[in-house]
Amino acid sequence: VFLGGSDTVEFPIKFTPKYAGCYHCQILLKSSCDIRVYEIECVVNAEEADAQLEFLTPAYQTVTQEIPISNMSSQDWRFEAVLEGQCFYGPPVLNVPVGETAQYPLTFKPVAE
Repeated sequence: VFLGGSDTVEFPIKFTPKYAGCYHCQILLKSSCDIRVYEIECVVNAEEADAQLEFLTPAYQTVTQEIPISNMSSQDWRFEAVLEGQCFYGPPVLNVPVGETAQYPLTFKPVAE
């Protein structure tokens, strides 16, 4: 069926999530000769926040900063950490269950003054 000389139809959807997370839904469209099901997945990110950490430690002394990551979504989170820069260490993976806060231990081990 062609509507208005075009093979596309606008189908506006208003989506107002309360929290960051992944939302799934199905849209069922029926006519006398056709049935279509559309799967929609909406990913909502929290507002970006700039953060800065300052490490102050005596020469050659290791310091660790716990970085809290709160999961207020409806799904468990699994993060893969990629650290750039010399002398920084932390676990390569962090899991944060729904409704919980996990601490990511970022460690700085200076090898020079």
